[in-house]
Amino acid sequence: MEFLHWNSKRLKKRTLIEEVEAKVKGATKSLISNLFGFSRKGLYLDPSFRKAKDELLKNQIIDCLSINPSYGHRRLALALGVGKKRTRRVMKIFGIKPYKRKARWIKRRDYGNPDSGYPNLIKGSCPIKPNIVFAGDFTRLKWNGKVIHLATFIDLYTREIVGWSVSTKHTTEFVIEAYLDAVKTVGKSIIVHTDQGSEYNSKEYTNFMESLGVRISMSKKGSPWENGYQESFYDNFKTDLGLEFERFPGVGEFVEAIHKTVNYYNKERIHLALKTSPLKFKLKFLSKIV
Repeated sequence: MEFLHWNSKRLKKRTLIEEVEAKVKGATKSLISNLFGFSRKGLYLDPSFRKAKDELLKNQIIDCLSINPSYGHRRLALALGVGKKRTRRVMKIFGIKPYKRKARWIKRRDYGNPDSGYPNLIKGSCPIKPNIVFAGDFTRLKWNGKVIHLATFIDLYTREIVGWSVSTKHTTEFVIEAYLDAVKTVGKSIIVHTDQGSEYNSKEYTNFMESLGVRISMSKKGSPWENGYQESFYDNFKTDLGLEFERFPGVGEFVEAIHKTVNYYNKERIHLALKTSPLKFKLKFLSKIV
């Protein structure tokens, strides 16, 4: 009888702990032990306590991944307000693996074209405020036998996609429209950096940038890592957009989803270098200089 009574008390204690964990975000062992008079050491020694916490965190991770499918353990830890080592341990225990696209570090469109003659002006540099360097690129998105092109420009300080354009054709006008979108939204940059694709190497593009007084910077041919900011963005963007593009019934719905995913990246998606979303990081920076 004494054993049954002790076991019943232990069960009630564990249930109470689980309820606190579920309802109070960031509840620590010290807080729980002080609040209910439990032994903090006992909480550490009780394997059922750790198992219950792991189960709770597992559910939180799965819920977070349903909204942010490309998050790894570090972004998940930031989003959930827990340690990255604990997050990685729980993911390993329960076999949780976010989908990761394999990066394609080859720029086939660079080959066969003469060198642009424009140097890489941003190599080894680090912008200290917005609107210093915009890096540009575009990607192809296949939908029901058609190809939709997305061109973007990213601010290398805030990591915000400041301008973008969607088109069925990848022309010089298409990438210029993306930069004009950035100019209308946040203003022009001092430097614009891209690869040596024909769109960026065209006279129309270079003359346009020079007319704005923007300095042109380009990666070395066949060196996509020199524009790794955009490469990384597109790898995660396609995962966040969803891998089965054919699920969209029409091209209008697909294009709408593209715009929503860019906005999600800017406003909500945690960037590891910033520890928050690009827009929140920018607003925090601007609040300091007002």
